[in-house]
Amino acid sequence: MPALRPLTLGQHQVWPPVVLAPMAGITNVGFRRLCREQGGGIYVCEMITTRALVERNPKTLRMITFGDDEKPRSLQLYGTDPEITAAAVRIVVERNLADHIDLNFGCPVPKVTRRGGGAALPWRRRLFARLVQAAVAAAAPAGVPVTVKMRKGIDDDHLTYVEAGLAAQDAGVAAVALHGRTAAQRYSGTADWDAIATLKQALDVPVLGNGDIWEADDALRMVAHTGVDGVVVGRGCLGRPWLFADLEAAFNGRPERRMPTLGEVAVTMRRHAELLVDQFVAGASNPARGERDGCTDFRKHVAWYLKGFPVGGELRRSLAMIESLAQLDDLLGKLDPTEPFPLTALGQPRGRTNSPGKVFLPEGWLASRDDDAVPEGAEMDDSGG
Repeated sequence: MPALRPLTLGQHQVWPPVVLAPMAGITNVGFRRLCREQGGGIYVCEMITTRALVERNPKTLRMITFGDDEKPRSLQLYGTDPEITAAAVRIVVERNLADHIDLNFGCPVPKVTRRGGGAALPWRRRLFARLVQAAVAAAAPAGVPVTVKMRKGIDDDHLTYVEAGLAAQDAGVAAVALHGRTAAQRYSGTADWDAIATLKQALDVPVLGNGDIWEADDALRMVAHTGVDGVVVGRGCLGRPWLFADLEAAFNGRPERRMPTLGEVAVTMRRHAELLVDQFVAGASNPARGERDGCTDFRKHVAWYLKGFPVGGELRRSLAMIESLAQLDDLLGKLDPTEPFPLTALGQPRGRTNSPGKVFLPEGWLASRDDDAVPEGAEMDDSGG
């Protein structure tokens, strides 16, 4: 494996060179803190839409929350209009909302691509270049680095990643991250690490690889295979925030890997729920309501934490319906703390594993690559994906 250096994003040196991918409904301030307690890296908040930020949408402004010790503060923006994107970036830098901005060109969901956004937008190469240039120019006076995250393209017949990577580099981005799947693949099949290697060979700026990093050793294999400067981790950490401890050990050349007992997993689950409750209580006028909301937000994580463990269906269902920390404590006490980590769960996909599907696009989207008109109705007024 090539010797790695800290990932450089503007004035920020990131070690290990690991990025937590923004995930809607997941990477809020509580989850990011839980992951940061495990190991180093850069932890990106949930996706923020440029229009919602410019319009001062209350929900969006609440989502832009970082811990006092969270450095660098990393924010992902989704936009399709260069002028609105520039305005959003100016708000970020003028109000000191973040230290790093990532631009989303990787989202494959139909409600985004059918408007020409996310993974569909790089096909319109002139619009893509204008948008990235606008963001970089708006961030430059404050020295805030801008990066882009993208997919290989719309499908195997409409690949854009090398051309888009070069355009982003020319625009002045600090790094480019590539998820080695097309929009049509969604989260199915296997990620194309050869494509990530091709992009790394084509660019001078740092390239980050994303896709199928389920274990720390997968990250080392990706670096050895592709030569990338760092990795982006998404679904692999769901229910396994200790993956970031393993990644830190791996990139520092240490062999230890965490395989917690069910009792240790229960301690992590309790810590996660506690952090979410703290987050929601801080934003609520009624502490009891904040605790309930935090516990409700935690429910989606239960199945991921218990994946592979022999825990009965009734107890799983009860844990996924908690409304208070006291209720959670009672139920966690019913788990067998000595149960070893299920080795069968290692290296297995987590989270979304949907099938390939048609990519919905605006009418006539593929007809012209040089049309730089902003897609009608593409700007979204709600953040988080």
